[in-house]
Amino acid sequence: MPAVQPQLTTIEQYEALPEDTRAEVFDGQIYYMASPSQSHQTVLTELLVAIRNYLRKKGSECQIFPAPFNVKLSDKPLTIVQPDLMVVCDKKKLDGKRCNGAPDFIIEIVSPGNPSDDYIRKAYYYKNAGVREYWIVDPRRKTVTINYFEANIVSVQYPFESIIKVNIYDDLLINFFEIADLLNL
Repeated sequence: MPAVQPQLTTIEQYEALPEDTRAEVFDGQIYYMASPSQSHQTVLTELLVAIRNYLRKKGSECQIFPAPFNVKLSDKPLTIVQPDLMVVCDKKKLDGKRCNGAPDFIIEIVSPGNPSDDYIRKAYYYKNAGVREYWIVDPRRKTVTINYFEANIVSVQYPFESIIKVNIYDDLLINFFEIADLLNL
């Protein structure tokens, strides 16, 4: 019989977890996360650099953060996530420890052990919290699923051989063919 996980009802309980704990909380229920793979980190790094360079070039006030950086989507019930990448444009949401409220743009890179987390659970929470755009990058399936919640467009899928536009920006394009080449896909 699996051990029952404790319910977390406050941010203080979450912050009291051991510092090296990788965990998210959905409606007070804690979910532990595995360490990322090499391919996961390669994709994350390439996307981080491309988006950061774009934001700097444009002189944008938006900031990009890689995991682990907490996002508190809700106090009641407590919901805290650690997206692989997020862009936050409203600096008032940042308190030095976390983002309080929905980031503008989130990218999750699918881990083999829990793909439904990204495709179902997180898509649900991100949409309801007000995330404008959410991408699911799946290196094993070699796909990128775009959810442009701001325009009510969900689950448009592209192959890794694509150059994909970030919808919340006029001219930010991500070349996944180059990323796939780094992964030898």
